[in-house]
Amino acid sequence: MPDLLQTVDGLVDRVANRLIWRFAAKPRDVVTDVPLVSFTFDDVPDTALHNGAAILERHGARGTFYIAGGLADRVEADRTLISAEGCADLADRGHEVGCHTFSHSKIRRLGAAGLARDLDRNTDYLKRSGVGPAATNFAFPYNAAWPLSRRELGRRYRTCRAAGESINRTAVDPLMLKAVEIRQPEADARALSGWIDDVVARPGWLVFFTHDIAARPTPYGCTPETLEHLVEYAVAKGCVVLPVERVLDRLGW
Repeated sequence: MPDLLQTVDGLVDRVANRLIWRFAAKPRDVVTDVPLVSFTFDDVPDTALHNGAAILERHGARGTFYIAGGLADRVEADRTLISAEGCADLADRGHEVGCHTFSHSKIRRLGAAGLARDLDRNTDYLKRSGVGPAATNFAFPYNAAWPLSRRELGRRYRTCRAAGESINRTAVDPLMLKAVEIRQPEADARALSGWIDDVVARPGWLVFFTHDIAARPTPYGCTPETLEHLVEYAVAKGCVVLPVERVLDRLGW
């Protein structure tokens, strides 16, 4: 029975996401003569801070790190989550700190009032951590959006990022940005340079997302060598690598 419930739960998430992408109310086009790339990190294990941010900086780039305050300092079997001090460090180094809820719950489970309280709580956490101004971009926990949450999210954030495995070019819903996941197996993660070739051939906005950047990554992360390969490849191909917020400013959204 638990497996069946999990299957149904995942199906609900996929259907909700596809319906939102299909019936976006106010789509925007990505108008750019140069390929744009953003590297984003969810949950933000401490290896994303220590390895991921440093790799971007070596190539003159910055990323977007989506923080869920309720995960702060958590020690798990295969990763340790970022601290409040780490969040402030990211901001001080010029990276963007975004919102990933506080509780890291699927937003459809929170309800309207619960979502608002949760987002307020994360805003307060980041403020107390020394991160300011307030986050203006959001990433869905588990990449699971929900149509009834769009009004609240749209009131607070310039964009919301899901997955979608696609480059943002035309008819883009700012509240459902599409992104390509960097994850295991490692050979597949390195092969994601093909997406960079795609965005170079026909400019748009390619958003990558991942989690830990470790020598022995979880299924949802990659090694430092692979991230370095992708960042270096994007820069060498002439991509402009920017955090989400700076891409939005460049596009005039």
